[in-house]
Amino acid sequence: MYFTNQSTIQLFNQLTRPYTIALVGNPNSGKSSLFNSLTGLNQKVGNFAGVTVDKKTGISHISETLKANIIDLPGTYSLYPKSADEQVTYEVLLNQKNADRPDLIIVIADASNLKRNLLFCSQIIDLKIPVIISLTMMDIARQKGITIDTAALERQMGVQVVAINPRKDKGITQLKKTIHNIQLVKPAPIPDFIDIPTLTGSWLKEVKELCGLDSNYAALHVACNYQELRYINAAQRISIAALLGEGSFQKSKVQAEEIMQRYKRIDTVMQQCAVTDSPMKKMVISERIDKILLHPGWGNLILLIVLFLLFQSIFWLARYPMDWIEQGFAGLGNWLSGMMPQGLIKDLMINGVLAGISGIAIFVPQIMILFGMITILEDSGYMARISFLTDRIMRSAGLNGRSVMPLISGMACAVPAIMAARTIQNKKERLITIMVTPLMSCSARLPVYTMLIALVIPNKSLLGVFNLQGLVLMGLYLLGFFMALVVSKVMNYIITTKDRTFFLMELPVYRAPRWKNVGITMIEKGKIFIRDVGKIIIIIALVLWGLAAFGPPAHMKAVEDKYATLLLQHPENKIEIERAHATAKLENSFAGMMGHGIEPMIRPLGYDWKIGIALITSFAAREVFVGTMATLYSVGDNEAGKETLREKMRDARREDGTPVYTLAAGLSLLIFYVFAMQCMSTLAIVKRETRSWKYPIIQFIYMFGIAYLCSLVVYQVFK
Repeated sequence: MYFTNQSTIQLFNQLTRPYTIALVGNPNSGKSSLFNSLTGLNQKVGNFAGVTVDKKTGISHISETLKANIIDLPGTYSLYPKSADEQVTYEVLLNQKNADRPDLIIVIADASNLKRNLLFCSQIIDLKIPVIISLTMMDIARQKGITIDTAALERQMGVQVVAINPRKDKGITQLKKTIHNIQLVKPAPIPDFIDIPTLTGSWLKEVKELCGLDSNYAALHVACNYQELRYINAAQRISIAALLGEGSFQKSKVQAEEIMQRYKRIDTVMQQCAVTDSPMKKMVISERIDKILLHPGWGNLILLIVLFLLFQSIFWLARYPMDWIEQGFAGLGNWLSGMMPQGLIKDLMINGVLAGISGIAIFVPQIMILFGMITILEDSGYMARISFLTDRIMRSAGLNGRSVMPLISGMACAVPAIMAARTIQNKKERLITIMVTPLMSCSARLPVYTMLIALVIPNKSLLGVFNLQGLVLMGLYLLGFFMALVVSKVMNYIITTKDRTFFLMELPVYRAPRWKNVGITMIEKGKIFIRDVGKIIIIIALVLWGLAAFGPPAHMKAVEDKYATLLLQHPENKIEIERAHATAKLENSFAGMMGHGIEPMIRPLGYDWKIGIALITSFAAREVFVGTMATLYSVGDNEAGKETLREKMRDARREDGTPVYTLAAGLSLLIFYVFAMQCMSTLAIVKRETRSWKYPIIQFIYMFGIAYLCSLVVYQVFK
């Protein structure tokens, strides 16, 4: 089939693409909850064309005959974008050629703050795309003494209005029925919410026709932003500039008059549709709670307690499933060792594959618990309060409270956390946030932390309540956060700018966590950890097994001859000789040569050559450290499965007979992994977000320098 012109191609795309619904609304209006309710688990995350902003889409079965593609657009307060995320919403809704442009827009409006939300609603309505207003937070509005007449609101706004509570799936059936009806019979365009031509003049109609636009309001935005809009070509820009010059167009004046007209009309709408019980707004429960949780003294104390309980629970709740997994893999190793004949295949399966899998599986419970706790904090509304509480300390480091969300997200993973920095409007603050976010201890560090803490920190309680290992873990996370503040302060002096920013944030109401959502998140994050990280670890474990099992033929032959002779001479010492033989083979293997090659550089930190190998391999991903140690301490072990990895590492000795993992060496290694940039994925995302290799290179160098110096000091102090 051949197409003769561009309009035919566009018509074909409209007929063949699925029915598309966009969800738009102010932040914290309930948009994400509605998206989850409509799509369930039929979701995927990609990127919008030409930008790195996340594109969250899903499939929803609206009715028996209608299956729709749902797009969750980034939250915004108006159609005047100030951040990269808001720019995406602007582009999708204004560009008529955009592949993601919706057939229907659902505007989610917070009923408890209806006046402010109606500003955005009115702007969307004036784009002349079919609209449904979904009112959320009706229960909060009632608590405030506000009653909303939805039928009157429909008449005043000229579009369908549906009250919903997506957290409890209330109103979703009615919403789907409304969507189905609009798809069957497309509603006639309604008049402009305000008289837009009076704001401009005769040139508005000419701009509208010149660009082939559907609405007066879209033409107004083209006039305001034609130099920046990518879908306006050079010829159109020249013509628009001429038209605006003739009409003496003043952008700021027109935009100010537009907003004033909209609020004047919205005041009339509110008088007709909303009734407040008394002039004094009722204090809802959330505001009462905030008097305590946002108090300068009590609020910060409670925050520390919340963090303390989070890290205590990671050890306490995960202790039993971790022990079961460890014992299960030890038993499986024993069973395979007894079933399989001696040889290379047995060594590969037990000391390569099984050791690599067990190295990641044991930490899945802790990863799931960490993500579950973070989801509870976000779902309950407390995470936003953390941003508010920490704004003062962030400002002292040259940032503001908006940087807190990426930093806290960095506790899960630095990659999406760095992407979340797009919401920061100030370029300097965004760059500094990107540069320091990897200092936050992510979930990839958790397996390393817990393994080393279990090795060198006694499992005992302080004052009969506080678990010492949990306190150390919390200390490592706080150490990363405070180092991020120090580095931010330094970078704030180095990077100069005249821009000033103000931190304005709407606090969501407190709500009970959706336990189903928490459970789904924990399961999904566990799967992702096993699937994505597991593949890397297993591949590296197999490669490492090969490097550890083989070496230069001459070296390996000399080792074989030496220990064969010793075994003939001293058969009574067979067990000791076989263990010494296995150690010598590993030292003379390719992996051993790598470790010995960097040993002079890491010896001042208290590390041996095996740790050196793990430092090299874990550059791909920090958690590979565990799999590497599992492989290194299993290769050549003829009694695989008899001891757990922690027991093998605890028994490890240097040539002089002293333990490898002393308190000093363990603390030094912990500090190294707190600060070092051991993640290729993070460097890649920093390059993508900054569009330069300069910043990831600087990031790697400064983080490695801090890690090395601090580890050196810690080892020298505690040894």
